Amino acid sequence: MLKRIVDFTLATIGLLITSPVLVPVMIAVFLQDYHSPFYVAPRVGRNGKIFKMIKIRSMVINADKSGVDSTSNDDKRITAVGRFIRNYKIDELSQLINVFTGDMSLVGPRPNVSRDVALYTEAERKILTVKPGITDLSSIVFSDEGAILEGRPDPDLSYNQLIRPFKSRLALIYIEKRSLLLDFKLIYLTVVAILSKQKALLGINQILRDLNIDPLVIEVCKREKPLTPYPPPGATEIVLKRAS
Repeated sequence: MLKRIVDFTLATIGLLITSPVLVPVMIAVFLQDYHSPFYVAPRVGRNGKIFKMIKIRSMVINADKSGVDSTSNDDKRITAVGRFIRNYKIDELSQLINVFTGDMSLVGPRPNVSRDVALYTEAERKILTVKPGITDLSSIVFSDEGAILEGRPDPDLSYNQLIRPFKSRLALIYIEKRSLLLDFKLIYLTVVAILSKQKALLGINQILRDLNIDPLVIEVCKREKPLTPYPPPGATEIVLKRAS
């Protein structure tokens, strides 16, 4: 209940504070092609329930019809205005509406599309026991997801091989260790990451060390080495294909 009160209060304040940024951006998105500035994305939420995640549209109309869910920096579906929006994570600010309505929390595991959730191991399904969030540990560690997937022939498969294994581990760590104090630390580090990704990563690694997390996870979260394929939690094999 306390987390919900905090979410509602901060989402309301956040929408008021960010409206001078959101409104001009929405106008710019509309003027580029005269279509809705919003993209309503179906995502899997708590207990496997599908909800409509609201994003400022950074891609061309009907971009989701391509069948590709993951987005690399060189994705041709991204519009000129969309590149600016994605660089500064402005498209995520509209999800404060989802927090306001109760579908999401400010801090929690990032929600996935149904095709990725269909691949969840039994261990990963615990991620669905809490509300998804706008930010969490992995949002900071993998904030450069587009760059990670850039140039990959199959961005969706690369996401499941390179990002998902540790994104899911970080989600499970958050669920096990969650507290309001941790939430406030992650909100703070999310803001820091916009200005300095390196400083934010140092903060994340300090949190993980304080929580006595597996050294392998800590090493990956330093982001000092290229990511390599790894099995997701609860599995022994690397993902070789996605659900159709």
